[in-house]
Amino acid sequence: MKKLELLKKEINYVKDSTRRKDLKTLIGLLPDYFFEVPAASTGKYHPDFAQGEGGLVRHTKVAVRIAKELLDNNTVGMKFSDKDKDLIIMALVLHDGVKSGMEHSKYTKFDHPLLVSKLIMENKDKVSLEVDDLRKLCSMIESHMGEWTYDTYNQKEVLPKPRTAEQRFVHMCDFLASRKFLDVKFEDDNIVG
Repeated sequence: MKKLELLKKEINYVKDSTRRKDLKTLIGLLPDYFFEVPAASTGKYHPDFAQGEGGLVRHTKVAVRIAKELLDNNTVGMKFSDKDKDLIIMALVLHDGVKSGMEHSKYTKFDHPLLVSKLIMENKDKVSLEVDDLRKLCSMIESHMGEWTYDTYNQKEVLPKPRTAEQRFVHMCDFLASRKFLDVKFEDDNIVG
């Protein structure tokens, strides 16, 4: 499987070459199923393009593309530094990386944002990111679910809500990429247009 090839365009949105290399390393740690499964096991919360084989990668590509378009817009993107823009893209590429756990389970793991963060921190020695940047990256991933922080199955608050501008931005892009009214066209695993 060519994990990096599937996300080549999204990886190249990261402007800094060292951060781009770190993103490649982190993508390499993701379980293979990430590149094969639909965005949601039930299909209930994602649009048609995110269904079927490879749907989770297509959802990820759309979330990253929404971020790229907004970050390139001077009105929106001007409030983020180049480093923060790179970290936002990295967070969106990785945010659902272990959505069904490290070992693929049938359903989404509610705490998957925390599992991705844990995977990154357990492998921090394999990347060049400074500890503060790693924490910032992980905080964006951990809070990407926005207001959906309460695990009804286990009856407890599990996930942090987004508080910083970067965390809210990552949530917004993920949220928009999951809207059923979105109709994004793909050709050979790439967004058309």
